Amino acid sequence: MQQDQVAIHDLVRRAQDGWNAGSGEGFTAPFAEHADYVLVNGNHVKGRAAIAAGARTDFSAVFKDSNNIYTVEDVRFIRPDVAIAHIHQYLKYHDRETTQDAKARSTWVLTKDDGKWSVAAFQDTLIALSKQ
Repeated sequence: MQQDQVAIHDLVRRAQDGWNAGSGEGFTAPFAEHADYVLVNGNHVKGRAAIAAGARTDFSAVFKDSNNIYTVEDVRFIRPDVAIAHIHQYLKYHDRETTQDAKARSTWVLTKDDGKWSVAAFQDTLIALSKQ
């Protein structure tokens, strides 16, 4: 399980790095092809390609030059090939003339196929939003 823990932490870091690079493809590279993604506003997006397209749109608008820090709170293995991870997110972005800070907690359902972990489902929940 230690190797799986490391692999999951790496997967989370890759998603974070993709976000911070402003890359829809980089952000969603760790997602399964048919992943489910529920955003903080309740929208439900299905499939890595659709999730990447939405991220590209956001990265060219509201989340342009944003920074998102992911911290793995816990990982629980349901089975050797299925895990649930809770991730704390701290997002800083610019909204017109103000800087926004958002804190969220996301739940990731991860599956392991052919020795590789991927995000099968992602649910984002807003904790706090503040303007500076």
